[in-house]
Amino acid sequence: MLVLFETPAVFALFKVLDEGKLSKVEVVTLKAFSKSENITEALAATTLLIDSKPSKGLRKFLHAHCEGVTLAMADTKLGKAIQDKLKIECVHNNAVMELMRGVRHQLIELIAGLGPQDLAPMTLGLSHSMSRHKLKFSPDKVDIMLIQAIGNMDDLDKELNISAMRLREWYGWHFPELAKILQANILHAKTVKMMRDRTNAAKLDFSEIMLEELEIELKEAAMTSMGTEVCELDLNIIVEQCDQVISLAKLRAELYDYLKSRMNAVAPNLTALVGELVGARLIAHAGSLMDLAKQPGSTTQILGAEKALFRALKQKHATPKYGLIYHASLIGQASAKHKGKISRSLAAKTALAVRCDAFGDDQDNSIWLENRAKLELRLMNLEGRKLGRSAGSAKGKPRME
Repeated sequence: MLVLFETPAVFALFKVLDEGKLSKVEVVTLKAFSKSENITEALAATTLLIDSKPSKGLRKFLHAHCEGVTLAMADTKLGKAIQDKLKIECVHNNAVMELMRGVRHQLIELIAGLGPQDLAPMTLGLSHSMSRHKLKFSPDKVDIMLIQAIGNMDDLDKELNISAMRLREWYGWHFPELAKILQANILHAKTVKMMRDRTNAAKLDFSEIMLEELEIELKEAAMTSMGTEVCELDLNIIVEQCDQVISLAKLRAELYDYLKSRMNAVAPNLTALVGELVGARLIAHAGSLMDLAKQPGSTTQILGAEKALFRALKQKHATPKYGLIYHASLIGQASAKHKGKISRSLAAKTALAVRCDAFGDDQDNSIWLENRAKLELRLMNLEGRKLGRSAGSAKGKPRME
């Protein structure tokens, strides 16, 4: 009988001298060993051993030294894999475990040339490599990126709104009519940066940033404006504020593109049902995609409205019908009296979609097609609208187009 013993540095085979004394005395001698060439090879082999899978090097090693013998194994799953793939008989029992314990304590004496100064650094180095390997391929790492991205986007929205409001009030002393003409913050900032003083509006061409109707209205308002005069120093500071608003808007757009691509890769079904921003906020509020997948539909429906829920329960009032999911497009399409019913249906479908994203083997987002069609059909039935071709068939069942 041979004994297979795995270490961070080598695979060792020990020969049992007397099988009849296994239950009483552990007596073995070294038959062969295979040393790992580098840390990469040792890491790959150890990773497979954790999953009870024989590596390529281990299979070659056993092929060369285990023809027609019985192999004692400490891992039953690994022994079964070796027995199935290599046709080597493997055994696992209490005597084998006692034998393994003895080999583990006497390993340095059994393998010539392997001292404590060699085994300890190899074990420590391999453990560090395994930790880095698990962290690198951790699925939770992607959730952290999504949570940070949506949090940063919310902060950017607040800062952008504050900066744009400050710019409107600041420049409003000079040209108050401009804030009413241009409602979009970015368009307002670009116009102020290009125009500076309102007297320059008549000789500038704004066709690259706005429509012709707005341009005509702006130039007419600039000629009859009731604003005060400002000096060049004030205009320089205002233009710097415009640059800040434009840069924040550009950063926000880049962050949204990143979030959209990551959400489509991590949670395609959730993204298709509720959108990138709502889906990312649900994941961030739950803590991770896995934590969100463990929540029932009723909890998903009121995520983000916990304070209102507990206040309603304490005061014995009506509980809230929706939380973060309220901002989904399907709920926005429903009338006020049907928002609660649609939010409950959408939360149930969202819970199913999240579980497919979290626990599914493939990243297929086909399940959202059926759920989306059912939700659209329910919404149309509640609203009393005429059913469209993409919403349902003549029998009222959802049909995929």
